[in-house]
Amino acid sequence: MRHRTRQLKLGQLAIGGDAPISVQSMCNTDTRNVAATLAQIEALQAARCEIIRCAVPDQEAAEALAAIKQGCQIPLIADIHFDYKLALMAVANGVDGLRLNPGNIGERWKVKEVVTACAERQVPIRIGVNAGSLERELLQKYGHPTAEAMVESALRHIRILEDLNYQNIKVSLKASDISRTVDAYRALAAQVDYPLHIGVTEAGTTWSGTIKSAIGLGSLLYDGIGDTLRVSLTGDPVEEVRVGWEILKSLRLREKGPIFVSCPTCGRCQINLIAIAEEVEQRLHDFPHPLTIAVMGCVVNGPGEAREADLGIAGGLGQGILFRHGEIVRKVPQADLADVLVEEAWKLIDDQGEY
Repeated sequence: MRHRTRQLKLGQLAIGGDAPISVQSMCNTDTRNVAATLAQIEALQAARCEIIRCAVPDQEAAEALAAIKQGCQIPLIADIHFDYKLALMAVANGVDGLRLNPGNIGERWKVKEVVTACAERQVPIRIGVNAGSLERELLQKYGHPTAEAMVESALRHIRILEDLNYQNIKVSLKASDISRTVDAYRALAAQVDYPLHIGVTEAGTTWSGTIKSAIGLGSLLYDGIGDTLRVSLTGDPVEEVRVGWEILKSLRLREKGPIFVSCPTCGRCQINLIAIAEEVEQRLHDFPHPLTIAVMGCVVNGPGEAREADLGIAGGLGQGILFRHGEIVRKVPQADLADVLVEEAWKLIDDQGEY
C-alpha cells in the first residue's frame, strides 16, 4: 500500500496523495545558455520527463530562467544553494518550484523573504538533504552521514519552514549508498506526511547507476514510499527518464509505453532472438500505449509467455508463432518477425482503440 502523503501542485502537476508517481530529471547544460538548455528540455519532454530542474549558480542563471520557463512545457524547478536572492529571482521569473534547504541560506529574515514570495505564487519548496553536504554539527554528532543524521537534517529544515507557517513542502534524503538511502526514507516516512522525492544520488554511470537506482528506488516504491523520482546518472539525462519509467512500469505503478518480456536465450533457441528483441524494443521505445509484448525464443516457456502478453512471438526453427491476446494468429518467417510485431502493435490500437 502506498504511503499516504498530502498533495501539492507543481504548476498544474499534482504531487503526492493519490497522484501518479512522476518522473523527473535535471539539465546538465549551463543554465545561462538558454538555447542549449531548452534543446535539452525538449529532448527530455520527448522522453516523457514530467518535471525538470535547472541549477542556478549565479544571477545570470537566475535571469535566464524567465526565457527557459517560457519555452518549457513541464514544471520547472530552480536548484538554489546558499543565496536567498537567487531564490527570489527564480520565483519572480516564474519557476514552478524551488529546491532549497532553508538552513543553508542564512538568517531567519532571508528565509522568511523566500517563503513569503513562494506563498504568494504557490511555489513549493523541496528540502533536499544529501549525505554529501550534511551540516557539520550532525557529522560531528553521528561520526559520518548516517541515515539518522539525514533524517535529523530533514526535520531541522522542515521545522524552519513550519515555524514560518509554510507547509507547501516536498522532501528528499539522498545518499550514494543504497542502504543508507532506503533507511533514511523509511524513517522519515514514518514521521511526516509531506510528499517524498526519491532517488539514489550520484548513482554512477548509465550501466552501474541504473542497477543501483533500480534496487534503491524499487525497494522504496515496493514499500509504497515515493511521490516523484529521479534516477541520477552520469550521462545524458534522457537516460535518467527512460530508466525511471522502466522502474515504474516494472512495478506496475505507471502504465505508459510498452512492457517488454524476452527470454535470455539458450541452446534451444533457433532464431536470432537477441537481434529481434533489440530491434522491436528500439522501434517501439516511444510507443505511447501500455502493451505487454513478449519476444520468446523456444517452445518451453515461449508459448506460455507469448499467450499471456497482449502481443507476442514464440520462436521455432527459423520462424515464430504470432500470438495476439492469447490467440495464435499465424506463423511468421524469422526475417519478418520484428516488422510484424511493430506493425501488430500499432494495429491493435487502430483496431480496438483500447489502450
